[in-house]
Parts: sequence; C-alpha cells; structure tokens
Amino acid sequence: MSEAKLRGSICFLAKSLFERGLTHGSTGNIASRTDDGGLLVSPTGTSFGRLDPARLSRFDAGGALIDGDSPTKEMPLHTAFYDTRSAAGAVVHLHACHSVALSLLPDSDEDCFLPTLTPYAIMQLGRVKLLPFFVPGDPAMGDAVRGLAGNRAAVMLADHGPVVAGKTVEAACNAIEELEATARLALMMRGLPAQALTPDQISRVVTKFDVAWDT
Repeated sequence: MSEAKLRGSICFLAKSLFERGLTHGSTGNIASRTDDGGLLVSPTGTSFGRLDPARLSRFDAGGALIDGDSPTKEMPLHTAFYDTRSAAGAVVHLHACHSVALSLLPDSDEDCFLPTLTPYAIMQLGRVKLLPFFVPGDPAMGDAVRGLAGNRAAVMLADHGPVVAGKTVEAACNAIEELEATARLALMMRGLPAQALTPDQISRVVTKFDVAWDT
C-alpha cells in the first residue's frame, strides 16, 4: 500500500471508531507500519475524529521521528508490540467504555479478560491479558507488554482501555471492535444464566482457526 493511501486509511478508520463512540475526545492512538519498515502514528493530543493525514507522526525504520507532529505519549506500547510480535503491522489503543467498565470489576480474569461467550473474540484476539493500572504514558506499560514475549495480540489496561495488534491497521481495528463488543455483551449478561462456550467448543474454534490460545 502506498504511504498516501495508508495515511488516508488510518484517518478514515480512526474517524469511524470515533463517530461510533468507541473512543472520545482526544483519547486513543493508532499506528501502522509503512512499506519501508517505518511507522505512521497518530500525534499526541489529537482526536480520532479529526486526524490530518499530512500531520501524522512519521518514523523511519530506525525509530527516529522524521516528519509530522509529536507522536502519542503511548509510543512504548506500540513499539513493545512491534518488537515482540513479528506479525504486528498495526496497533490500536482505545478508551472504550464497556471494556473499561469490565476491567473495573473485581472478579475479572487477569489471564483471560474476555469471557468466552462467542467464537469471534477467540478467533480475532486469542486470550486477552488484563494488565494492572499504569499512569498514562508510563513506559512500564511497554515493559509489561514485552513481558508477554509476543504471546498476546491484545491486552486490556485496567481502568484505561484496550490495546490490540494486527497484521494490518484494518485487521487491528476489526479486532479491537470485537473486544469492545464482547465486553459489552459480558456486561449485558452479567447476573443472568448465560451459556458460555464449553471447553470443547472453544477447542474446536481454536483448532479450526489456528488460534494461539494456550500461551
């Protein structure tokens, strides 16, 4: 994909997420690899609803900022995924209401944050790791992701928001939408006799779609 087209795609997808309430104000950030091994990243303090393709932060393959505005303060999150997951071509971080709400509940499973209610979150995300609270911008968030050794495509920052890596920026956006939709479903069913997927059903989904589930 040409860089001009990638810039447009990042801004188009970000605006779509913003307009549907999946992030708000100047929250969230989005980044994608370029064909030359560099990065395009949403600038700090910008709104997903009003990103300017020409002002995206542009990094070269060595990690140096070479063009655009100053990048998001959450760069350690992005670089941790790129450095530990060879398949990561894009990373998206949102402040999505339902997933944040689910992270506030005391019985959330740290190793498998999303309840296994449908096959789709399993297919697109694998197991989602719930990480503890960090002050926004703290480099320790990146350290926590590196500590997962590339075994997770998605994490949930407690009291903060989800972060998802994907092969492309579109794939990452689709996956993080699935995360938020599953969190919403989990909250809707809370206290009701919901029938989650059985271990056998999970195993069949994992096998059919070659999901890294046990790591």
